[in-house]
Amino acid sequence: MSRILVTGANGGLGAHIVRAFQDRGDTVITSSRSAGIAADLTKAGDAQRVADEAGGIDALIHVTGGFAGGQPIHETDEALWTQMLNLNLMAAVHMFKAVIPRMRQAGRGRIVAIGSRAGQHPAATIAAYSASKAALLSLVQTAALENKDAGITVNAILPATMDTPNNTPDPRNVSAARIAEICVFLTTESAADITGAAIPVYGAQL
Repeated sequence: MSRILVTGANGGLGAHIVRAFQDRGDTVITSSRSAGIAADLTKAGDAQRVADEAGGIDALIHVTGGFAGGQPIHETDEALWTQMLNLNLMAAVHMFKAVIPRMRQAGRGRIVAIGSRAGQHPAATIAAYSASKAALLSLVQTAALENKDAGITVNAILPATMDTPNNTPDPRNVSAARIAEICVFLTTESAADITGAAIPVYGAQL
């Protein structure tokens, strides 16, 4: 049985991930803005508090993020750029900084971050979102390089549009339950040699 910390646990995908680990018999510690360990992870102090309250963990599943868009670059205001970078990059930076030292001390750990297809394949009118998810992927791959000899793996899952409540229903949407299963797999010994990966999960949206 492992101890798993899931951020963004209150959202549609987060709930699936929590349930998948619980079904495996793991102890799951959750964090979101309003449930579990309540925190705003765009603030470094909140992220450190979450890590401290969670204590020793075997894995961090970082789901926290956000989406906004709809305008071309020349019409996208600075506030939206700041919002996307804070939610999709800086929240991850703060959590990585908070959990990696303890994982290095333990000589083991798994980190999985939920990115986006848009981080590798940008689309028109979502430049701030795409750029922030691309930056998250760079962070993941750098963390993998820095910790490859410390028993820590760091990977990103890049889903296309998922079948979560906030998205328009579409039979082509990727199953959030399957994303959760991939998260679980990446924490197993079978995945010990997978690190620095950007795993595309596009389904029928390929």
